[in-house]
Amino acid sequence: MTPDVRDEIRRPAAGPVQGPADGGISRTAIGEGEWDRALRLIHEADEVALACHISPDGDALGSMLAAAKALTAMGKRVVASFGDRRFVVPRLLRFLPALDLLTVPSAFPAEPDLMITFDASTLERLGVLAATAGKAREVIVVDHHASNQGFGTVSLIDPGVAATAVLAEELIRRLGQPLDRDMATLLYVGLSTDTGQFRHSSTTPAAHQMAARLVAAGLRTDEIARELWDRSPFAYLKVLAAALERVVLEDGLVWTYISHADRAAYGLPYDEIEGVIDVIRRTDEADVAVVLKQDDDGAWQVSARSKGGADVGAISTALGGGGHCYAAGFTSHDSVEETMARFKEML
Repeated sequence: MTPDVRDEIRRPAAGPVQGPADGGISRTAIGEGEWDRALRLIHEADEVALACHISPDGDALGSMLAAAKALTAMGKRVVASFGDRRFVVPRLLRFLPALDLLTVPSAFPAEPDLMITFDASTLERLGVLAATAGKAREVIVVDHHASNQGFGTVSLIDPGVAATAVLAEELIRRLGQPLDRDMATLLYVGLSTDTGQFRHSSTTPAAHQMAARLVAAGLRTDEIARELWDRSPFAYLKVLAAALERVVLEDGLVWTYISHADRAAYGLPYDEIEGVIDVIRRTDEADVAVVLKQDDDGAWQVSARSKGGADVGAISTALGGGGHCYAAGFTSHDSVEETMARFKEML
């Protein structure tokens, strides 16, 4: 990696399934030169270090693990991780295959020759592995967030696709690796979670076509859906009730918060409250929904959703986060009142 780039970085099973000739993303914004360079770097590497964003969701973890399986099948040494200080796979994703490929961040190579990041829109989203990316010789960034400015040496970034899983599938196809059932499951989880069970505006014909290819591998979509959306501990209901008790509706905005004390009262881990935003955003009278979730370190992780009248991605980016026009988030170390005052001013 050149010094100037280094400085920039610091800122019942069926048979194998192969994607179509165009990988389902023939209108990709990624140039062939970027794809060619990424493939060359991967083929030349003996070891590939993979990382996804902190507090990984289905798209981040699913895309990374699917690529990890493909690279392992190619005979590469693979290290895969995410940079949370408390390295714990979210409960909702513990049913995923290939979790045995994960390693703790402390075992990640300090200066990898080749690092590939998944679904991380900024270097900071890599958590404790951000410094490692700054020391890597080459960094391939695989992402679909419009807020991603390209912090690596190779950019496989396309905001026009429904999920990073779409780009992961295309990368696997270009590497010549067929999709087995586990890889298809991982990619399906990424695609279905980032499209909101195929309900968001990002659900294009290409997204459905990709889902059809993955289901053809023999997936049990009912079992995947049950694990992702139809399970929660009883404590979640108690914390949800507290959040609904204090919910506020004002000028087309509905919002609430969940404190660390709310969760501690019922022993509910932070990763169990991600779905609260999906309850809040159903409010007919509001275009924008916001949920502030206090993590175990006391910071507020803010999730924002829009039905189309506001660009919450631009707001979140301005407040130090990122995401998409209609689904985004940021971190705040201010109080609930100060955080919401800043958000409402920008809104």
